[in-house]
Amino acid sequence: MSLEEALKYLKHHEHFAVLINTIHQLREEAIAELHNSNSESIQQISGRILTYDQILQIVDWQTLQITHSEHIKRLSNVV
Repeated sequence: MSLEEALKYLKHHEHFAVLINTIHQLREEAIAELHNSNSESIQQISGRILTYDQILQIVDWQTLQITHSEHIKRLSNVV
C-alpha cells in the first residue's frame, strides 16, 4: 500500500484527525517557544516546526480539520 492509498483510507477516521490535531497543537506550541528563545534554540525549534508543517501538508490538515471538526473537538477533550 502506498502512502497516498494509506492516507486516503486514514482521512475517513476521526481518531486519525485527532492525532493530526495533536501534531498541529505541537506546532503551535513550538511557534510560541520561539518568542523566548536564544539563537541556538531557535534553530532547533525551527526544525521541529518544519517537520510538523511537512506532516500537516502531507495529510492535508486543512481539509481533515474541516471534515472532522466536530469529532476533533469532542475526542480531543477526552484525551
